[in-house]
Amino acid sequence: MAVTKTTVISVRVPPDIKAALSAAAQAERRSLATMVEVMVLDYCRTRSIPLPAADMVETAPAAPSRKKQNSSRKS
Repeated sequence: MAVTKTTVISVRVPPDIKAALSAAAQAERRSLATMVEVMVLDYCRTRSIPLPAADMVETAPAAPSRKKQNSSRKS
């Protein structure tokens, strides 16, 4: 997959909204940034809001579950 440039946005939200976003991200095993991206894309798609370069926009899959690694590795 090609690496694309990103841009930074900053928003202020009440603590309960941030907690809700964090809970949603954790449930989906995503970062906050990826969760916001997924939510915005879903919002636009459900309301028929055109997405720029729609063929290039792709929803990131949920992160695979991580297995706890054994800290004592054999050489």
